[in-house]
Amino acid sequence: MSKSLSIQEAQKLVLLSQHILTSEGKETAIEKTLSTIEHLGYIQIDTISAIERAHHHTLWNRNSEYQNNHLDELLEKKKVFEYWSHAAAYLPMQDYKYTLPRKNAILKGEQKHWYERDTPLMKTVLKRIESEGPLMAKDFVHTGKVLAWGSKPSKQALENLFMQGELMIKSRKNFHKVYDLTERVLPKGIDVNMPTQEEYIRFLIKSYLRANGIGQASEISYLLKKTKGLVSTGLKDMHANGELVKLNVDNHHYYVLPDFIDLLNNPLPSNPLKILSPFDNLLIQRKRMQMLFGFDYQIECYVPKEKRKYGYFSLPILWAGKLVARMDCKAERKTAVLHINHLVLEKQLLDLDAFTIAFCEEIDNFKCFNNCTEIRLHKTTPDNFKVVLQETLNVS
Repeated sequence: MSKSLSIQEAQKLVLLSQHILTSEGKETAIEKTLSTIEHLGYIQIDTISAIERAHHHTLWNRNSEYQNNHLDELLEKKKVFEYWSHAAAYLPMQDYKYTLPRKNAILKGEQKHWYERDTPLMKTVLKRIESEGPLMAKDFVHTGKVLAWGSKPSKQALENLFMQGELMIKSRKNFHKVYDLTERVLPKGIDVNMPTQEEYIRFLIKSYLRANGIGQASEISYLLKKTKGLVSTGLKDMHANGELVKLNVDNHHYYVLPDFIDLLNNPLPSNPLKILSPFDNLLIQRKRMQMLFGFDYQIECYVPKEKRKYGYFSLPILWAGKLVARMDCKAERKTAVLHINHLVLEKQLLDLDAFTIAFCEEIDNFKCFNNCTEIRLHKTTPDNFKVVLQETLNVS
């Protein structure tokens, strides 16, 4: 079975699958947070704190009643856990077994993470946690040089034990990881059986398409070593069995779960505006965003200051189903001021009046989310939009 979609229909399918524009349901706030993580499959963790960190930002955009303590509470209740997706992430505990192939490959030395393995030190670290209980990196004294990645050897040992599955993160204290033995962190009854290769590949395919609507082998296997060929074969097999529908979108081939085609019968919510994290699940694959949404995006915090075009931490802005602007901003905690350093409008944004109204409403919500009480606008592109926005927001 094959079907053609317009680029607009493909965009709609992606946005509705991402649950970024959905209305609130009957769940409690923390239930909504958990169901969001379970639906998306992961929430990326990031340490940059120019504004609220990415994991909080991504969840808040899908749950207006989100609270930052939700993740700590869900971790404590063993409903989520920390591990590696394409990057460090919170994952649903129900998907635990599908992290075992990576852990096993690292344990066997078939796949490397960042650090060289110091086996004697890893054994010492593991024994201390086994006898003393949960520990942080700072609980291990080191008097020698700090080498790669600015990490002391015991920290590297902890991370290696974590990546190969012998330790898990029990909790965080002031964002510092607290490690414990895996068997003491896992809830009772969790499935710890290694999935077969077929089970693992089918999981990757179905979970990606559930969260993203449509997908290709290269997107589904993004940053997952040695999986692209297996995913490609899995997609073809599932399509042949009628489990997937093949799509043609702008002369590019994608796959979709059959039931998700029906999402096209649902309207997009009228003109909501979302200020997105650079690490939002919708945006994380930049090439995909370029292909499907025509949005060329690069986060510039890793770019030398003199070469930045938009700013240190530029946030994409989604409005009326399109990515129409980007905003570099910083929450200054001491003064409770949200600085809009540079707001850049994309050329395809035409209805400035409607956008201005939607933006001003959402920036007020965003200000509160970042625990700020005041907004300061410094620069816009085009320049003349600054006066319009200052007048509407009543800011300097």
